[in-house]
Amino acid sequence: MTTQQQTIGLRIPARGVTLDGDLIAPEMPAGIIVFAHGSGSSRLSPRNRRVAAALRASNFATLLFDLLTPEEEAMDADTGYLRFDIDLLAARLAEVTDWLLSRVETRDLNIGFFGASTGAAAALVAAALRPNAVGAVVSRGGRPDLAGNFLPMVYAPTLLIVGGNDRPVIGMNEAAMRRMTNARTELVIVPGATHLFEERGALEEVSRLAREWFEVNLVRARRAPSSTPAGRMG
Repeated sequence: MTTQQQTIGLRIPARGVTLDGDLIAPEMPAGIIVFAHGSGSSRLSPRNRRVAAALRASNFATLLFDLLTPEEEAMDADTGYLRFDIDLLAARLAEVTDWLLSRVETRDLNIGFFGASTGAAAALVAAALRPNAVGAVVSRGGRPDLAGNFLPMVYAPTLLIVGGNDRPVIGMNEAAMRRMTNARTELVIVPGATHLFEERGALEEVSRLAREWFEVNLVRARRAPSSTPAGRMG
């Protein structure tokens, strides 16, 4: 565990647009967790930021970024359309992953995805699109069913976390899990929690589960290093 962290504001190119992001990292991170926020949210999601802080306390770097540009967010606030365009969101997440792999500071770090709500579907599709880059996925209150035909193409170990009182989403996760035939999957139901995990202790449980999943499936995973060793974050 480390207490020294560096915060870097980023402008990330992705498919002809530029996305705002916040990369926060210890000096020598054990891996990097990329967050995909849910519908109607952003990189400033208080719930995702709380989970990210808990992961950084376990020596993971975290990247929270906006899946949409400010102009697109304004449009989506009126129509609600783009937040469900999983193909678009997943393509951007895959592009951000490529961008991380192109940077000297991050290219040798194992990458994990943490997706919430519709962001979980984008994370699973992106994991299917980048099977050699993504080491593990965690979904919080996710809609993995929206990943559709990409589900059998996911190979990364995937943890699905659902609130015990979020009954429709439990069924959606169970159905998606049955289609993920090539990935090791686990469904954990947090008793008494609703969709946003606002109940006392619920989000702390999500953080604990995510941390343990990434520690087992990401830190201990092996990925072929690039030809040049990674430097310190900066």
